[in-house]
Formats: sequence, C-alpha cells, structure tokens
Amino acid sequence: MTRLLPHPMFTLLIAAVWVALINSVSLGTVLFGLILGVAIPLFTSPYWPERPRIRRPLKILEYFAIVGWDIVVSNIQVAIWVLFWRASRLQTRYVVVPIELTSPEAIALLAGTITMTPGTVSADLAADGSAILVHCLHTSDPDDTVAQIKTRYERRLKEIFG
Repeated sequence: MTRLLPHPMFTLLIAAVWVALINSVSLGTVLFGLILGVAIPLFTSPYWPERPRIRRPLKILEYFAIVGWDIVVSNIQVAIWVLFWRASRLQTRYVVVPIELTSPEAIALLAGTITMTPGTVSADLAADGSAILVHCLHTSDPDDTVAQIKTRYERRLKEIFG
C-alpha cells in the first residue's frame, strides 16, 4: 500500500486543493484530484528521503485556526498602521527568534507562517537551524514578539511534529 500511496496525507491534500481550485465538486473533479494526488507523491517520492513524522494530526486543525485568526487580526492592525500612523511612529526592527524545532518541515512551516502573517517576514534562517531572523513592521517590545511566535506557533508545531 505504501508503494502506491507513499504520502497518503499529501495525496488527500493535493486532491482537496485541486477540488478547491476548480471550485466545483463533481465526480470528474474529485477523480482527477485523486489521480493527481496519487501521481504527484508517487513520482516525487524518491526526492523525499523520509516521511515527516506527524505525532498529533488533529492539532493541525487547531494550528490552522490560530494562524487564520492571526492573519485576519494582523491584516486589520497593519491596515491601521498604514492608513492612520505616520511612518516615523512605526518601530521596525529585526528580531532573532531562537527555535527548538528540528524537523525541516516544521521549520519551513514556522517560517512560512511568520511570513504569511502581515507585519512580519522571515528574513533568514541560521545555518544550523537554531534561529530565524524576523523583520517586524512594528514592535515596541522585541522580547514579547519572540515570546508570541514561540508560544503561538512553535509550541504547537512541536506538538504536531514531535
């Protein structure tokens, strides 16, 4: 079974994304999504030396809900800063976020989450993977920003990826 479906979660994700992109739930759309979902992981599996270990898959839903909420709130906050604040009032700076994650997939997800959240951008990753350099559009307390990233995102990713 693992020869046909080397990454079953990825298969389901690809099929779901295909159906969402087509914006139509029909038998043909679902079947083609499943064909893509089987074919893509099958042909790319030699490039995946090992499967990411997901220890608590249901925590993924919680993680996406938190990230979604943070994106909405951050969009509003950034809009207020851009529309109503003077540029001189913004306190832009880089902060270094030390990370304890070891899984490359978890580190990539953390960096992507930081970048997707308006007002912050992952600028660099330490060569040894021990820290992420984050640019903040506005932060009056860099330590608080680091603490928020670690508690809201990194802690949950550690639970998901173990």
